[in-house]
Amino acid sequence: MLTFLRRCLTLAAGAAALALGCLTYLYTQLPDTFMVPQGQTLSLAQMPWIVPLEPKGAAAAQAVPAGGSYNVTLSVLGGIPVKTVRAVVVDRRAVTVCGTPFGIKMFSDGAMVVAFTDIRTTGGMANPAKAAGLKMGDVIVSIDGQKTVDNDDVSAAIQASEGRSVQLVYTRDGAQHTAALQPVQDADTGSWRAGMWVRDSSAGIGTLTFVDNSTGIYGGLGHSISDADTGQSITLLSGEVAPVTITGYAAGAAGAPGELKGRFTGEPAMGDILINGATGVYGTIRRVLDGQDMVVTQAQEVYEGPARILTTIDGQEPAWYDAVIERVSLTEEDPNRNMVLRITDPTLLAATGGIVQGMSGSPIVQNDRLVGAVTHVLVNDPTRGFGIFAENMLASADAAAARKAA
Repeated sequence: MLTFLRRCLTLAAGAAALALGCLTYLYTQLPDTFMVPQGQTLSLAQMPWIVPLEPKGAAAAQAVPAGGSYNVTLSVLGGIPVKTVRAVVVDRRAVTVCGTPFGIKMFSDGAMVVAFTDIRTTGGMANPAKAAGLKMGDVIVSIDGQKTVDNDDVSAAIQASEGRSVQLVYTRDGAQHTAALQPVQDADTGSWRAGMWVRDSSAGIGTLTFVDNSTGIYGGLGHSISDADTGQSITLLSGEVAPVTITGYAAGAAGAPGELKGRFTGEPAMGDILINGATGVYGTIRRVLDGQDMVVTQAQEVYEGPARILTTIDGQEPAWYDAVIERVSLTEEDPNRNMVLRITDPTLLAATGGIVQGMSGSPIVQNDRLVGAVTHVLVNDPTRGFGIFAENMLASADAAAARKAA
């Protein structure tokens, strides 16, 4: 009998530990805050068995106006509490969904270090930039107190030093630093050099996700514009977006991402760039664009299942292609990897192999509602890629609207 009781207690302890582990896991999968449309009760499409614990949750959702908030305890089937979260009440928003290609022209706020080169001097090879502790991706913002906006500013400051040590101010990972740099004289040309290559501008193509006609702000890409050599996000000084025509594409394959190929049309710019951030590029739009008006889905309403993407692989006209959302994460720390998407459309698979570079920003739609945008392709499987929640992009668009109004 004693042995039997011990076994029962052991099993009970194991079951309790398992239950605690499950609840802990569920807790980590729930964010602290949800955006809930006015008049609706908080519910999770990904986890329909997670529901508000208190019956008054529905009443609270009906009573709180847009802009207000309330606390709600989420539970397993209304019985076992999991986590108390904040529900922020919002209005349902609709935007014009585009899927059209656009060209990006951007100037950085400073000169980014993109490469190093050793200099041959009369005393041997030297690299002043490396000796000063600079790294690729650093952005030089001033030399001896003079602002360096572009490549010419950097070159002029180095030449003006005539070999005298100069003080550089640069940014790295969002923090500002200073360094002393000693230019050297090139034995071949006689000019003073720093041993680094810098870049002050960038250009490329992407996909326009939406235009919010209530604010005149567009959103696109779903990720930041980064330097091609360093991978560092470019600190925006100024920029604009312009019409492009897709002229072809290189199909993707495992280990070799494809890309859309296009050219600027020469038409006037479509808009200005106000924000180059982690969730995409945003700015003012200068003209009315074609598209379909759709309601924006909140993050917790996105579910694993059938979807479509709107993208352009020829000319300027977007087309719909079938896909499946395979995974949804409400707590993903990377702001543009909230979903895993798989392309299932035979036409798109036959043409491009799936997702290729340049499709970033292509709208993702479920049930005729905008749920997000394509952001990255999986390098080893071009049929799959990541997506960002439309909710996140709309929040960034609102930030751009506030900047515009300031």
